[in-house]
Amino acid sequence: MTLLPLVALAIVAPLAWGGFLHWYDVVVFVICYVPTGLGITVGYHRLLTHRAFNTTPALRAIFTILGCMAIEGPPIEWVANHRKHHTYSDEEGDPHSPHVNFAGGLRGSLRGLWHAHLGWVFGGGMANEARYAPDLLADPVVRFVDRTFVVWVLAGLAIPFGLGWAISGGTIAGALTGLLWGGAVRVFLLHHVTFSINSLCHFFGRREFETSDHSTNLAWLAPLSFGESWHNNHHAFPRSAVHGLGRWQLDLSAVVIKSLARVGLARDLVVVSAERQQSKRHPDRG
Repeated sequence: MTLLPLVALAIVAPLAWGGFLHWYDVVVFVICYVPTGLGITVGYHRLLTHRAFNTTPALRAIFTILGCMAIEGPPIEWVANHRKHHTYSDEEGDPHSPHVNFAGGLRGSLRGLWHAHLGWVFGGGMANEARYAPDLLADPVVRFVDRTFVVWVLAGLAIPFGLGWAISGGTIAGALTGLLWGGAVRVFLLHHVTFSINSLCHFFGRREFETSDHSTNLAWLAPLSFGESWHNNHHAFPRSAVHGLGRWQLDLSAVVIKSLARVGLARDLVVVSAERQQSKRHPDRG
């Protein structure tokens, strides 16, 4: 899941440079990137992990399925690991801290960033699902999607193949490039945007709020991550449905959640008051 998209990128780069990137490849990429990305940010993260809002069983299933199509792992495993991260954030026991057990200096920093970004996936330390996600193990909707994870992964690859075929006028070449860009390249980018939250957003950036960890906000990553890179805000208020708490902090995931609430499809949104925000604001940020 992690290495094959990298191989695909090695194929894509010379093709794009040589003029083989078609307009319909870009369309397929966007059509697939946005909903599967929101499946992670709105579904896996804000809905399942933090219960930042509530919704209908059908919509819960849809967001969870879209998260599966991002191929970042089954939902219960993903949620358990993220909850463990919050329990031990940047302390011993955090699955992917760039700061724990790494010496100082450039070499130690690079080793820590590699571990937080990708190395932890191969190094163990996965969370116990029964301990960190008992609510999801008892949720029949999420359990069903979790057990059928491979089905949704395959569907997430079949869709860009079919879109490429349809948009290109029914050509196999269009279907294959659709699969390449809307499948492999899309998965590669989504993976590394998510991995960057674990690594870069605990190392570089601004800290608006006082927290016990090293979480930071990275503005440039907000559009690609649908607002997840306001990570210091998130660690200050983990259950908040909105991560972009500042006036100009773009948070497309929050826009989706609020839009669902307006039409009655989301409820019980966790909103952090201005007074509570001010009480935790970093002294240097006023």
